[in-house]
Formats: sequence, structure tokens, C-alpha cells
Amino acid sequence: MADYDRNAYAPYATGMGRSMSAAQYDQGLRSYMLGIYNHMTIALALSGLVAIGAFMLGTTTGASGRMALTPFGQAIWVSPLKWLIILAPLAFTLVLSFRWEKMSYGALLGTFYAFAAVMGLSLSSIFVIYKLGSIAQVFFITAAAFGGLSLFGYTTKKDLSAMGKFMLMGLFGLIIAGIVNIFMQSSALQFAINVIGVLVFAGLTAWDTQRLKEEYDVVAGDQVLMQKWSLMGALTLYLNFINMFQMLLSLFGNRNE
Repeated sequence: MADYDRNAYAPYATGMGRSMSAAQYDQGLRSYMLGIYNHMTIALALSGLVAIGAFMLGTTTGASGRMALTPFGQAIWVSPLKWLIILAPLAFTLVLSFRWEKMSYGALLGTFYAFAAVMGLSLSSIFVIYKLGSIAQVFFITAAAFGGLSLFGYTTKKDLSAMGKFMLMGLFGLIIAGIVNIFMQSSALQFAINVIGVLVFAGLTAWDTQRLKEEYDVVAGDQVLMQKWSLMGALTLYLNFINMFQMLLSLFGNRNE
């Protein structure tokens, strides 16, 4: 990877053509990146609360003392409705990806947090499958890894674009392998998907952070555009985090008996 000099891409100019000082530029960049991380953190918290709430509503203690499903749990985890819940986050992602430029900031913000809530409902089944302590442990491991990778992407002088393109190719490969494994149901292939997936989303986290930092040049000075790009950046990092978390949980999580 070639050396990456952030200042070489910083003209210290706003999107409206007015110049800004280096101090103003740095302050704006920090505000922009902080907005991305704040939106991502709120979205993760919302997803977590919805997932825990759905788990509490969907389970009860049976006569034998073991976990049992309530009618609500049967509906969201067993009935055909589960496929709608599983696919709903994908639908939201497509809407956000292809419609964000035409949406107002308020509509985009509402859609983003609605997506996070739906994702939480989709993730709620992990509390049925895995032990609570194991979920918490893997979550904190993911958070620590994500934080380190994002910090690396933000501070490194290396140009990560070549690595990012390679990781995108790996992501497409993972999607194809995942579709194939729906029919094959191979535990070995699933294990490989999880291992490679962790590496792919780790690389994407570092690259996306650097890319988002670089893209500040495009939106600097345009407050509305900066707010909308901040949300889309939060969506990108949120998806990296969630996918890394799920794959680490599949690899290291302790399942309920």
C-alpha cells in the first residue's frame, strides 16, 4: 500500500467555494466524523434494546424450567413471518442506498433509525440461540476490534483503497457462498464463511473509515449534505460492526442447550 497523505487531498475549501483555514477544516472534520460515530452508536443501542425487548416478549419459562416460546416468539422466530423480519433490514438498506439523495434529512434520519429497530428485531433470535454472557463477551470483543480498526483507518498514512477494493471482492464472494450454503447446509463451508467474513469486515472497517474521512472534502461547507453523508457513513460502519459481531458470535459463541 502506498503512503497516504490526508493533507494532499484537503484544499481547505467548502463545497460552496469559500476558503476555510486549516483550524476550521480540522474542526469541521472532527465534527463530521463524530456525527458518524454518534449516529452509529445510537443505532447500535436501538438495535440492542429492540432485540432484548423482543426476546423478553418472545420467551417465557416453561413448566420444566426451560425456555419456551410465547405466541409472539412463535410468530417472529418460527412462523413464515420470520422471513419478512429477516429480509426487512435488506429492504431498508436498499431504500437508504438508492433514495438517500432524494430524501430530506428528517426522512433519512427516521428511515435510518427505523432500519436499526428492524435490524434489532431480526437479531433478537441470537438471545434464544446463544447464552447471554457469551453474547455480551463477543459484543465487547467486537467493539474493541472495531474501535482499533477504525482508529487505524483514521490515523494511518497508508492508502487503503487497494485493500478496500480487494475486501469488496471478498464481500461479493461471501454473499455468493452464503447463498450456496443455504442449499448445501455445510457446516465446514459456514465455518469458512465466518472466518473469512471476520477478516473482510475488519478490512472494510479500516478502509471505510479512511474513505469517509477523505469524503469530508466533498461536503465541507454544505451543512445539509454533510448531515446526510454522515448518516450514510454511520450506516456503512454499522453494517460492518453488525456483520463482524454475528460472524464472531457464530465462531466463538456458547449456545444454549
